[in-house]
Parts: sequence; structure tokens; C-alpha cells
Amino acid sequence: MTAAPERHDTGSRRVPAPVARVAAHETAEVTFVVNGTETTVEVPPRAHLGDVLRERLGLTGTHLGCEHGVCGMCTVLLDGEAARACLLFAVQCEGAEIVTVEGLGSPDDQHPLQQAFSAHHALQCGFCTPGMLMSSYDLLTNTPEAAEENLPEAMSGVLCRCTGYRGILAAVADVAESYPDGVPEPRACAPRTLVGRTSAGAGQAPEDTAAAAPQLSEVRLPSGPPSAVVDVTSQLTSPVDRVWAVLTDFDLLARCLPGAQLVESYDEDRHRGRATVALGPVKLSFEGLAQVVERDPDAHRLRFHGQGKDTGGSATSADVVLAATPTADGGTELTAHADVHLSGRVAQFGRALAGDVSRRLFEQFAAGVDEAAQTGSVSEVSLARRLRLAAGAARDAAVGALRRTAHRVRDRIRHGNA
Repeated sequence: MTAAPERHDTGSRRVPAPVARVAAHETAEVTFVVNGTETTVEVPPRAHLGDVLRERLGLTGTHLGCEHGVCGMCTVLLDGEAARACLLFAVQCEGAEIVTVEGLGSPDDQHPLQQAFSAHHALQCGFCTPGMLMSSYDLLTNTPEAAEENLPEAMSGVLCRCTGYRGILAAVADVAESYPDGVPEPRACAPRTLVGRTSAGAGQAPEDTAAAAPQLSEVRLPSGPPSAVVDVTSQLTSPVDRVWAVLTDFDLLARCLPGAQLVESYDEDRHRGRATVALGPVKLSFEGLAQVVERDPDAHRLRFHGQGKDTGGSATSADVVLAATPTADGGTELTAHADVHLSGRVAQFGRALAGDVSRRLFEQFAAGVDEAAQTGSVSEVSLARRLRLAAGAARDAAVGALRRTAHRVRDRIRHGNA
């Protein structure tokens, strides 16, 4: 990912000027003007504008719905044009002027659109209202002569969960009629202090954001069913005692998992670490805590809970059980069971892909354990191999989905002919 220190004209639009690359676990400094206030924030390269507005600047009027650019809830004005905040990386907005619904008007001085939405009861649950307001402002600014019969199509970029479109269209039509030359400018854009949920004000980044670093003292697994359940059994050539020695050496154990490393050990049972996982072009860097909850040397069984967060807002946690059993040929059967919980954007990859990626990681982990048991060290897994891992998982998940669809179609045809 690249950060952009300035924006320059290219034809009719300004685009970021790319500079040095920023690693997934690092941050970039971005300066832009939000509702008339110039602010500088230090953000992860993959943090999208919607999260930065809400979490870092406290502008929670920008709602996040699908986070795929479909529902339009997160619509803001970027350099005077409507834009989806969930589809923009914050680093793309260097030097931009951004207006959110908070800048459109205030409770004491509402914008005509806000007044019309209230008068026509153009809101029910209110979740789509900010997107509707910003989208209608963009429409009436750029197309003030918009005909009432064309409004349903012109306003179709924002979805209303309550299907309260009649009031919304009536409000927009009312303002279009009242202001045939274009709606007034936003009324609440003025310098002010922006304070986000992290308590970092405008121009002030939290200390050491790069190490975002959930400094957890205890792992707490979420309730409810896991996002994926993984069961992997691997045959190792190393004897069980050597395998158990690797399982109880957390520094060596962490290196057996591709992309993982031990950062710090608090005591015998609590260890802070970092893990990087590449899913095609998306590279996630998690930092968190692993806590041993059960250690049985006689049964060669280890159970631990892990929890970590990515600086982009994704989170993962897992209940992992590792068990080593001697085999007749002097080797070891290593079984791994994991209940994996995902949240944030990483959860959008789906259960099938999450489960397949986790399974492949545990397969590579078993190979690393076998190598460590034999040599006392683990060779570095190349980035290309990790990318092939994710690409293979995505391919297999797609093939599996196609096969399941084909089976359902054949079953329906068979039942229809019966």
C-alpha cells in the first residue's frame, strides 16, 4: 500500500501522488479537511475512510452497512462529489476536503434537506438517513433541475431498510422545487475539535499506533458458534517426546506457524505474538495473546486460547487443542482441533474459505513441528508459498461451492422427473 503526501490535478480530478510503500503492520500519516477542520491522523494503510471518520474522529453520523459499496449508507462528499467511505482507503484522501452529514447542518441550523426530511417523515429507523441526505445533496447540487419522476432512479444508490422511499422522495422533490438553482452549501463546516472513540483529537494520533497492539492480559473467547471448526491429523516422522518438546517451547512453536513470531512472554502460560496472513492481495497482520489453559505431559496434550487484532479492524480468536500420540513406526500422530472465531472485515471471507485457510495453516504448522523436532529450528516459509496457500484455499472454496450447486440442481431435476 502506498501513502500520498499531496494531491495533484490530472484532467478534471485530483489523484494521490504515491510515495514510499507502507507495510501492513505500519501506519501512514494523512492530512485532510473534514467539515471545515484540518486534521492529521496516523492510520493503517488498509483502514477505510468510514472507519477513520467514525473511530478516530468521532463522526458517527457516517453509517456503515454492507462495506461493499452497495447500500450507500456511508456516502460522504469528497472534494464536492458523493463517494462511498467504505470503498476509500483513508490514505487515498490526502489533501481532500470531506463533508459528512455532521457538516451538512446542525440541530440549531438545519440544512433545508434536513428540514424537509423531518417535515415529510423521510426517516424511520434512521440508519439510511445520513446516506440519503448526502446523496440527495450531491444530486441537487449537480442536477438542480432533476425532474420528480426521475428521482426514484436518481436516488437508487442508497438503500432504505424500512422501504420508506415515499417520504424520502417527497422531501427531495420539495427541496428541488424550493431551490431550482441548487441547494445551499453545507451549514456546519467550521473549525472544531474532533475527538474519536480512541480519545485522539484532531491532529493527534494515539501513542504508538503502529504497535496497535491489543495489550491483553487475559484471553476471552466470544460466546456463540465459531466461524469455522478445524480438525487436522498429520503423521510426523519424529518421536513423540521430541514433538512434545516443541509444543512446550512457545518460541519454537510460534515459528512453526507460517507468518507467526513470538514477541514477548509474560510468564509460562501467557505469550504475546504477531502473525501475518496473506489472502491473495489482502495481507492481515494480527497481534495478540496466546494463553495456555491446559498442559498434560503424560497425554502429550496442550490446549491454549488465542486472540488477536489487525490494525485494520479485523479480529480473530481460537480455542486450540494439540495432541501428540506415538505411532508403531516410532513417529507421531499430531492432531489439531480449533474453534475459530472471526470478526470485522476478515469475517466476510465466509466460513468455507476461513475453514480451508485455517486447515492449510495447520497442515503447514505440522510440517514445521516435525522439522523443529528433528533439527531444533524451522526454515522460513516464503511469501510466495503463503500466497499460494490462500489462492489454493480460495480456488478450492469456489470449486466446492460449484460442486454443491451442481448437486442441488441434479437433485431437483431428479425429483422433478420422479
